[in-house]
Amino acid sequence: MTPMTESQQRATPGPSGGGTALGLAAAAAVAVAVLHRCTLQETVRLSYPDGEDEGVLELDVSADPTLAGLLAEIRTALSAPDREAAEDADPGATVDLRLSGDAGPPEQRVGFGAAVRFDGWWVSAGATAPPVDLARLLATAAGALNAGESSLLSALPLADDDGYLVGGLAGSGHAAAPARPVHVLVQDQAERTPDAVAVSCAGQQLTYRALVGRADRLAHRLMARGAGPGHVVGVLAERSPELVVALLAILKAGSAYAAFEPDLPTQRLHRLLDDAGVRLLVAQDRFGTHAPAGMCVVPVAEDTAAGVSAPVSAGVAPSAVAYVSFTSGSTGVPKGVRVPHAAVSRLVVEPDWAKFGPDDVFLQLAPVAFDASTFEIWTPLVNGGRLAVHPPGPLSTEQLATTLADERVTVAWMTAGLFHQMAGRHLDAFAGLRHVVAGGDVVSATQVRRLLEAHPGLVFTNGYGPTENTTFTACWTSTEAPAGRTVPLGRPVSGTRVLVLDPELRPVPVGVPGELYAGGEGLAHGYAGRPGATAERFVPDPFAPAPGGGRLYRTGDLVRRLPDGNLEFLGRADRQLKIQGYRVEPGEIEAVLARHEDVRQTVVVAQDDGAGGKRLLAYITAERPEDDSPAALGLRLREWLRGELPGYMVPWAILPLAALPLNRNGKVDRAALPTARRTARALPTEYLAPTNPTEDAVAQEWADLLGVEPVGLDDDFFELGGHSLIAADLLGRLGDRFGVELSARTLYLHPTVAELAAEIDGRLTA
Repeated sequence: MTPMTESQQRATPGPSGGGTALGLAAAAAVAVAVLHRCTLQETVRLSYPDGEDEGVLELDVSADPTLAGLLAEIRTALSAPDREAAEDADPGATVDLRLSGDAGPPEQRVGFGAAVRFDGWWVSAGATAPPVDLARLLATAAGALNAGESSLLSALPLADDDGYLVGGLAGSGHAAAPARPVHVLVQDQAERTPDAVAVSCAGQQLTYRALVGRADRLAHRLMARGAGPGHVVGVLAERSPELVVALLAILKAGSAYAAFEPDLPTQRLHRLLDDAGVRLLVAQDRFGTHAPAGMCVVPVAEDTAAGVSAPVSAGVAPSAVAYVSFTSGSTGVPKGVRVPHAAVSRLVVEPDWAKFGPDDVFLQLAPVAFDASTFEIWTPLVNGGRLAVHPPGPLSTEQLATTLADERVTVAWMTAGLFHQMAGRHLDAFAGLRHVVAGGDVVSATQVRRLLEAHPGLVFTNGYGPTENTTFTACWTSTEAPAGRTVPLGRPVSGTRVLVLDPELRPVPVGVPGELYAGGEGLAHGYAGRPGATAERFVPDPFAPAPGGGRLYRTGDLVRRLPDGNLEFLGRADRQLKIQGYRVEPGEIEAVLARHEDVRQTVVVAQDDGAGGKRLLAYITAERPEDDSPAALGLRLREWLRGELPGYMVPWAILPLAALPLNRNGKVDRAALPTARRTARALPTEYLAPTNPTEDAVAQEWADLLGVEPVGLDDDFFELGGHSLIAADLLGRLGDRFGVELSARTLYLHPTVAELAAEIDGRLTA
């Protein structure tokens, strides 16, 4: 054990309050509580001297006991002699704390490398110190125990009174530039550089003059049909210059836009249109029939007979809603986030985490219903750059690499999963870029390091933020790879204030996990038509300078503030997931499944998909298990869900169980659910076995990557659960196996085992 230095002893406040010695069992309880709060581990292994031997206790704190309850549990678990020794031990006695053996690989464990004295009792643990002042944390927790603090461990106050440890008030970005409506910002830029190219896509180009001119003409058509301030106009279009024109036209008319992906299930689309209050829909011709009966549909295509229209620029306030974006809802009902112009202005005008200008070419790749498109579309158009729209249709990494080169893109945003795929297989595609932004999920430090080593001088940003705080809340921007094993979330961006709080809304010390709360000019107004959900997630700021002086959004993300001021992401406080970059509430899928007459209970979880992302698994108990085989029931439910939910929310597999496992608290024990590495084929078509070695090899690779068996001749890769990121791995494997080069286009044109195998054989014999 390493003795404390004199400075450590002087810096450590006495925990006893009235000078009463803290017994060793109590010191152990305090240390276990602090270890749990700092590491979020729910099982702590406590070893203590037991004569010449060592006694061992495994303490499960998942039920979130009080500190007094934890002490009682330790005392009860000790034998009478050990209990007496724990209370009356010599001052040199020690308690050694370490994480349980199944808590993760040693290099990922967090230990404590400090020795602390409690009125003569020594407590030590581990060899690697996290970024916390352990002595102060233990002393503060010990004082809380002596004072009879009754809080649960999750809310045990750890920030001491002198404010030295208060890291929860984590800071703010620079003041945002004065807010202005988005369409006014674009119009001003068009007047400065009317002949510069504003939008390009597959050979098409629109200058700023042409962009605002087309938007003006469409805005007149929309206003003639009732668009104006206070209204929400729906948009149904694929990535294209027409889509950008439609969004700008809606804003010019004074309305807000609500954009949707054209492949949404019809019933879901109609529900979302109704929730957003849409009565007018702008659509590309081929999608106009998706609208509900009686809804007014305005074609987005240019009216060739229309002449020059007077400029349109509705005089809306920056506080007016600019768009409505839907996120997954835990109750089974998506929530429409109402984002004001001021929030978008704060994002794209003079951001303090990056510099963008007229020489930049931004990639537009994200689905327009995804809030990342806010950054992609409006940042270049407000700052005089060019928006390079990736062609519509299924995404492939090969085609993306081509677009980056052909359009001479300098700034690109990618989901974490797509970034990992591109950095792993197309590292050279980043050669022309100046700035890469990734986010939407946990970004790999290894891949960031690989990127920056291959392209010195390239700027990388890890962009973090929920839709409710307009795309980015914090950003970590650097030309050098992160020093640690994780990529920090960074610091709050312009016009943003963040706090790290415990469940009682008290600040937590630097290095201690807490929930991230965000405030400032990026905040949305709330959820459309859902005052209850708005009040639950958007709460008054308890640290505002004046009562009623601000709101905070509860992100549900667990973070800790590092000593350098950066935030580190630790996981979710709730069950929310990121699937293919989209925010998904498993509860929404569970609620939809529970509506089916054949389902009694259900739980939805995520597992690794083999391509650096996650996929969904649903476990159910059947209402009438005798009526179906498990495979037939799972197949029928998946097919039914395809008509209820977007594709990324349909579970990869639905596994019927006789009963869902429960933990000691009577809740579903998700850790005890059987792992499904391979699931039964769930397609309505007849299974046909491969007939030659190439077909057999292709089927084997599909089975390995998709976790499905058996894979048949006529099985479609995408219907089995494949997507563009997994496709890149599949094509790479097959290319290495057969010595041929296969593009994503090849797979999209030949998506069955038989077709792809025939294509490979044809190339081998050519």
